[in-house]
Amino acid sequence: MEPGKAISSELNRNLYEPIEPYSTGFFKVSDLHTIYYEQSGNPSGHPVVFLHGGPGGGTTPSNRRFFDPEFYRIILFDQRGAGKSTPHACLVENTSWDLIADIEKLREHLEIPEWQVFGGSWGSTLALAYSQAHPDKVTGMVLRGIFLLRKKEIEWFYEGGAAAIYPDAWEPFRDLIPENERGCFIDAYSKRLNSDDMETQYAAARAWTKWEMMTAHLLPNEENIKRGDDDDFSLAFARIENHYFVNKGFFPSDSFLLDNVHKIRHINTTIVQVCIAFIAIRQRALVDRWIQ
Repeated sequence: MEPGKAISSELNRNLYEPIEPYSTGFFKVSDLHTIYYEQSGNPSGHPVVFLHGGPGGGTTPSNRRFFDPEFYRIILFDQRGAGKSTPHACLVENTSWDLIADIEKLREHLEIPEWQVFGGSWGSTLALAYSQAHPDKVTGMVLRGIFLLRKKEIEWFYEGGAAAIYPDAWEPFRDLIPENERGCFIDAYSKRLNSDDMETQYAAARAWTKWEMMTAHLLPNEENIKRGDDDDFSLAFARIENHYFVNKGFFPSDSFLLDNVHKIRHINTTIVQVCIAFIAIRQRALVDRWIQ
């Protein structure tokens, strides 16, 4: 076995065994949107809600494996427009504040007084925003790969900074855009992801998603990279993610999450961060603000 695959296999063995949900459902959160949710693990256990990444990434069965099924009542759901939620890839009524409201509606629908919140990447962004909006409903947080959705983070990843680390992955992402539009890749992709021509949308979605999937893991994850070839998945992932980035997460300021850390300082929180210098900016500012 190749060294990279051996390490990846070992990491996967440290997760809990695969399990199936004991209940699934669709929950109408607005006149337009319906979200898919599922529950697994111990129906009488400690409730934990998993917030997936992207935005637009949706959930997968492997997400259940982060949690001890004997201890946790595990709730997964697909955010608006993602995964099995409908309408697919829809950007209308799709903001951070809509998602925060959906989480609360789902908690109330499932009659859960309070729960633990678990999120990685964009999921950590949403976890922080939700917890700041509803700190009395959160028993604890687990945040991995923290992303604060600040201008410098988005620009570093999508405007050429990360290209120095992943040059081979960057070239197809860059080359889809004509040279005269490369002053802002976020805007150039937004133009194509919202084109009236579906083939233009799909081509941009595949390029955007493959760039993300090829750089999202410390070790290459071939299964995730192949998701870039799935037009349904790519369209939701790329359109929704780009939509949030163009709109700066719909937050009122670049430092919104940092400025409101005082609202959640009392919540027990575990931060899991890959020890790579170029990712550290996601975590450092939050940790500094938290301990002040």
